Amino acid sequence: MEWETVIGLEVHVQLATQSKIFSGSSTRFGAAPNTQACAVDLAMPGTLPVLNEQALRYAIMFGLAIDADINQRSVFDRKNYFYPDLPKGYQTTQLDEPIVGPGLIEVQLDDGSCKQIRIHHAHLEEDAGKSLHEDFHGMSGIDLNRAGTPLIEIVSEPDMRTSEEAIAFAKKLHSIVTCLGISDGDMSQGSMRFDVNISVRPKGTEELGTRTETKNLNSFRFMERAIKLEVERQIDLIEDGGSIAQETRLYDSDKNISRSMRSKEEANDYRYFPCPDLLPISIDASYINELRENLPELPEAKKARFVSSYALSAYDANMLTADRATADYFEALSQACGDAKLAANWLMGELSASLNNHDINIEHCPISAKQLAELISRIKDNTISGKIAKQVFEAMWNGEGSADTIIEAKGLKQVSDSGAIEAMVEEVLSANQAMVDDYLGEEVEKKRKKKFNALVGRVMQASKGKANPSQVNQILQKKLDS
Repeated sequence: MEWETVIGLEVHVQLATQSKIFSGSSTRFGAAPNTQACAVDLAMPGTLPVLNEQALRYAIMFGLAIDADINQRSVFDRKNYFYPDLPKGYQTTQLDEPIVGPGLIEVQLDDGSCKQIRIHHAHLEEDAGKSLHEDFHGMSGIDLNRAGTPLIEIVSEPDMRTSEEAIAFAKKLHSIVTCLGISDGDMSQGSMRFDVNISVRPKGTEELGTRTETKNLNSFRFMERAIKLEVERQIDLIEDGGSIAQETRLYDSDKNISRSMRSKEEANDYRYFPCPDLLPISIDASYINELRENLPELPEAKKARFVSSYALSAYDANMLTADRATADYFEALSQACGDAKLAANWLMGELSASLNNHDINIEHCPISAKQLAELISRIKDNTISGKIAKQVFEAMWNGEGSADTIIEAKGLKQVSDSGAIEAMVEEVLSANQAMVDDYLGEEVEKKRKKKFNALVGRVMQASKGKANPSQVNQILQKKLDS
């Protein structure tokens, strides 16, 4: 039997406010446990929440960016459950009247096709604290610094059919929220987390299968693995005569396994009711229009501008507008070095590879756009070759100084003196007569080119990689032709 996968996402996005959604406590990441939790966050008797208007503005900006309905009336509700990192015994969230209504996001897939994913709604809510299970000798610690951190939860319709579509949708969301500036999107710090709802059904049928929810995935790579693992598990279970239990599951990225966490709750299990401490939010049309008129450049508009202004391919522009930090780095790099194509190649090549290898974001890159522009400029003015530039880049990454300092200290300047290169070519030809004869006797053009490149390699080796490759090719060809 052929199976079809049905996927829906619930995406928690931490909003980039300086303080929490209902209190004045800081949202700064990395503080010592329980140093950023005030009386409101701790649910001390007599405390009352006050809505952070910036969180409201950010939620509306997201809704406008995806052309969603903005509800001029929205209500906060209490979601009741008991867990050690939830001191109030309930989470303040939104259920029936969220701030953002239905919307639409279009994603582009690897084959160039596009797919539209419907957004059911997006609502404001507070984050819970965090349970810590290490270093407590059989006990758990509770850190309430995150308690009350403002989130928007973006809920999609079950419109995705493959892990590729889910990843494309998640990346597009990441691009939108970072371009808007409403979130830093740093998944390593929990700024964006994904809950994936997955079910399978016989291909060609309309009825949805029983779904499971895999919670708190914090990278695109882990999401892809978790989806594939869960799809295989469900299909194998059904084909072996079993049935799918509606449940919440956790994914272990270290072991690439998932396990059941608890049976899946329904809304009535949480005993939702309107929060008596917060009045309904009433927003007039002028407030929404002001935000609409002042929206920053969105990913699609930025992509189109990169294609027209920088003469980039659609693929390159798409990669460079994946998030605001990358786009900003590229623009600064391009303007500083004066060559958009070289800037794009270096950013998507050496720089991206190093960032991935060291598992850091471009915001924390040890090489600034200005420093990388200096290196690219040395390629353009023939001070160094592209190959030598990679050595310089590595040294810059390791903190050995600027491009000019490293080139000077290591004696890496490119040899562009035609007389010196001609002497090296003649020396190589004299020392490799058999290779010369082999080249001259070859009639097949493809093989002849390969043997020519072998001689170029000998010259570059003799120059320790410093000879100007273009001049080496010209002089060597001239010598061989004569």
